Amino acid sequence: MEIRKVVGQVTPEERAEIQALFERKNGLTELAKIVSADNTELYEKLVKDMGETGTKFQQWWDTKSKKYGWESHPKGNWEINFETCEITLVAQE
Repeated sequence: MEIRKVVGQVTPEERAEIQALFERKNGLTELAKIVSADNTELYEKLVKDMGETGTKFQQWWDTKSKKYGWESHPKGNWEINFETCEITLVAQE
């Protein structure tokens, strides 16, 4: 059973930060589907950028969860509503 619970909210500026990272991460994922490992230079740049973006994405969640003290769950993750800036805990029971 899935549990969904609003656990906090971020500022519009903070939302803009994670939204930019989210969009970049998705764009890089799509690009990875079409870039061949044969194109070594582009492939290596893509892999590096994906790693750096993924790290920044996770750091944003870690920093904000600590700052705001969001409730967490061992089998859960947080989601953001980009329209309302609300943070929701999504967990499996």
